[in-house]
Amino acid sequence: MPWTFTSDLAAYLAAAGPALAAEPVTNTALLTAIDALERRGTDAFGEAAPLFGWWTGADAVVAGTLLSTPPHPLLVGALPVEAVRELGTALATEPLLAGIDALNTRRADAPALAAAWGKPTEVAVEERLYRLAGLLAPDPAPSGRARRAGEDDLPLLFDWVTAFKQEAEVGGSASESALRDRLSYGGMLLWEDEGAPVSLAGFFRPVGGMARIGPVYTPPALRGRGYAAGAAYAATGAAQAAGAREVLLFTDLANPTSNGVYQRLGYTPVEDRVELVTT
Repeated sequence: MPWTFTSDLAAYLAAAGPALAAEPVTNTALLTAIDALERRGTDAFGEAAPLFGWWTGADAVVAGTLLSTPPHPLLVGALPVEAVRELGTALATEPLLAGIDALNTRRADAPALAAAWGKPTEVAVEERLYRLAGLLAPDPAPSGRARRAGEDDLPLLFDWVTAFKQEAEVGGSASESALRDRLSYGGMLLWEDEGAPVSLAGFFRPVGGMARIGPVYTPPALRGRGYAAGAAYAATGAAQAAGAREVLLFTDLANPTSNGVYQRLGYTPVEDRVELVTT
């Protein structure tokens, strides 16, 4: 079986780094997660040690990657058809993957993975990956303006990012270390109206010319006024100014409002992803 699994980040990067870098759009979530592990340590996502994996084809070239950062779902990157089938088998037989009960993968790969996994599964979340084609200003323009968040905004950022995670049902609360890392490169922006913060949007540090927008959050009482569009527009521009040639974002397909907002800002669909969970 050509899948290799390890808890050694350096070994993973040495073997799989070129494959990850070759497809930065499809592998966006893996690249930003790896960047966090390198910068903040292997406990960046929790106390449990991460697990890394890569698939090597018959030509001895790595052509598929994955990453597990418990308690989050196993994150699967772009895979050849052969690697998809063999990963499903590994999920059923590899001791290092015995505790995996959820994974995030391309929708096209999900049926084969589920069939080879050999466990009853269901789709818990459906997401769409978008890529910026050309940035368009919100129309009509929302009232207010964007500003870069700073140290004094940490309590508000912590509360709003925690609320975002709870609303998105991803669990847990905001990480102060992650927020401080975002602030260090200007990766969190607040939209203000009449001098008060009304929405936020962040972007992940550019990696290999790619940056991803998120989170974007407006408190429920302030929605419907275009604030999120303004904040996302500002964050997209800031990501480009920080060096991103590709700007991406994920949306929940269960939220047609946000999907419409991002398309009006100039984002176009790339592919769908799903979270498979065992039942």
